[in-house]
Amino acid sequence: MTRSPTAPAATKVPTERTHHGDTFTDDYEWLRDKDSQQVLDHLHAENAYTEAVTADQAPLREAIFNEIKHRTVETDLSVPARRGSYWWFARTIEGEQHPVFCRVPAEETQSSSSLSAWTPPQIEPGVALQGEEVYFDTNAEAAAHGFYDIGGLSTDDAGTLLAYAEDTTGDEFFTLRFRDLGTAENLSETVENVHGGAILDAAGERAFYMVADASWRPHRLYEHRLGSSADQDRLLLQIDDEQLWSFPYLSADKKELLLYSGNSEYNETRILDLTDDDAEMVLLVGKEHRLEHNIEPLDLDGTRQLLITHNQDGQNKSVSLTTIEALTRQATGSEQQRGQPDRGTLDLGTTVLGHEETVKLDDSVVVTAAQILVQARVNTIQSVYLLPLETVRAARDGAAAVATSSLSGPSFDAEMFTVELADAEYEAPVFRVQFTSWLIPSRIYDIAHEEPTPILRRETPVNDVDLDDYRALRLWAPTGERWVDGSAIEVPITVLHHKDVRADGTNPTLVFGYGSYEMSMDPAFGIPRLSLLDRGVVFAIAHVRGGGELGRKWYDHGKKLAKINTFTDFITATDHLVEAGWADPARVAAHGGSAGGLLMGAVANMAPEKYVAIVAQVPFVDTLTSILDPDLPLSALEWEEWGNPITDPEVYGYMKSYSPYENVVDAEYPAIAAVTSLHDTRVLYVEPAKWVPKLREHQQGEAPIVLKIEMEGGHGGASGRYEKWKDRAWDYAFISYYLGAVEPR
Repeated sequence: MTRSPTAPAATKVPTERTHHGDTFTDDYEWLRDKDSQQVLDHLHAENAYTEAVTADQAPLREAIFNEIKHRTVETDLSVPARRGSYWWFARTIEGEQHPVFCRVPAEETQSSSSLSAWTPPQIEPGVALQGEEVYFDTNAEAAAHGFYDIGGLSTDDAGTLLAYAEDTTGDEFFTLRFRDLGTAENLSETVENVHGGAILDAAGERAFYMVADASWRPHRLYEHRLGSSADQDRLLLQIDDEQLWSFPYLSADKKELLLYSGNSEYNETRILDLTDDDAEMVLLVGKEHRLEHNIEPLDLDGTRQLLITHNQDGQNKSVSLTTIEALTRQATGSEQQRGQPDRGTLDLGTTVLGHEETVKLDDSVVVTAAQILVQARVNTIQSVYLLPLETVRAARDGAAAVATSSLSGPSFDAEMFTVELADAEYEAPVFRVQFTSWLIPSRIYDIAHEEPTPILRRETPVNDVDLDDYRALRLWAPTGERWVDGSAIEVPITVLHHKDVRADGTNPTLVFGYGSYEMSMDPAFGIPRLSLLDRGVVFAIAHVRGGGELGRKWYDHGKKLAKINTFTDFITATDHLVEAGWADPARVAAHGGSAGGLLMGAVANMAPEKYVAIVAQVPFVDTLTSILDPDLPLSALEWEEWGNPITDPEVYGYMKSYSPYENVVDAEYPAIAAVTSLHDTRVLYVEPAKWVPKLREHQQGEAPIVLKIEMEGGHGGASGRYEKWKDRAWDYAFISYYLGAVEPR
């Protein structure tokens, strides 16, 4: 008789935490010290236990991995994008983990503004073009490291200099390097501990980058002059407010650098004139106005203007036209006077696009020399709309605002899809979008500004699959609640299934969810998902409150003191799938990651009987402990998402009522896999490492609870596409095994 593996026994070391008169005893807080050999030994023991418990799933994992690998065209390429005098693109090579970045000179026989000059060259996988050169081989750079990730690639306009940032541990602290693209040699200068990538100015003389504080919050903006050492870099600005996350971006014509500093509810914006070497950052809109906004400069008839996308007129946002001078006049005042909220309504100039209850504008617009490109969401669908400069001029001259819903845009023959801007060079006669749906692989279209008919450049190929074998549909699950206008609150559910599957109440079903930060689970094709559909699994996406699928209101009703709506919506969606016949109530699994991992932890406590298996990736399950410590990565920034339990006893009590780690009870929990990475800086490994032994302590059933930890990865797991496929195969094998859906139908 084979003995079942024995789970590692985590030592209990009681630690007390007291807030607002409430004391919580944490037995596993000692696992936070990842430099401790005792902790590392425990984590290795957890991995060994997980491997033993899931050994029977190894053939299934291998089968799913091979299906993903076989369906993926491994030697492939992206559509070349023109910048300056080159076409830039990436290749993938069979057997290699990472992309290879290439370029080829553009023909200069035509006017650079002609459509023919912006028609990309035809490239074949595995066949080099005449004049093609590799300017960055990620595989060669990664060869000496167990983990390798690029924080960004930036080139100057002439294509002579490359700035890139690399992370070799997974902790997302990057080293900034510079490469002479003429000689293919790196310059001697480097900058350590950069947050993300860098931005090169048009001339390639300056690089702008952020540095994070001890809590991994980007707070310092530096200017590096090429040819100098990092210790000479100029500090342009330091943001001390612990609730503001900062990042720089260039204006469309690269004349200014702007700095966004904000959170999910408000931000402030500064601007730097790049035509003046001695210029300083200038405040345009301060945080005291509590305005959520984004600013894009543009030239309009020789006058510098600003397009500001904002929520002053309504939560779904509007677009107004103003000037730097108009905003700076309202931003005066000493730093000591600034920071107090609600200092009055700002004069944001003339409204160009008015607020609509049924249209949610994206955070910003995209400026080109030909027109303004607007991304907006209507009835869950994200697409692109075209705002003529004539309409902007008319608004400037006194005309009434127009509605985004009245604008034209490229049309596509699909019901549920996503269209996003992929490229929009300022002077180009075309812009590029990416189209995808649940069952259509990514397509790249170029669209001429003068004639917005999409020109298909490429559809991502998929090997040996007939996509007509699959179906996608939308359900709406009633919550029993109503909005203030009396209309019913219903949770949208996307259902994906094989065409042979019927709503007969017998189907194994996986319910996926996220529901935080206004992030939408938009239609997108995924090869790994096909392996589940082929096994008869119904793949359902619950678009719960806290996401952005139905506009800002949908998000606001799933955060702070309404966060529990996210969890109840997921359970409501699960019940509706059963009632509609799509799910066998005895064969339902759940899957989510990061904040979606919090969702998994919450539903495991609230309704463990509804699921046979749960996979929680990098799960935010020790929510209250993390948010109570402003020195932990991202914690202070999160107060606008969850509330501040340090100062507000109501928030503390509310968060304690749902924080998964603190609400584990004696119950028959389903099989649970917590998947994490040792070097994750966003959701620390310690959260699932503590959660797992506590779940085992209270488990009243026989289902296993395991911790799988990547010892050389970050928030996204291991690096390299093959490793990521293996990770996804592991998750789906765990789910399929407990759903009883091991063999393809």
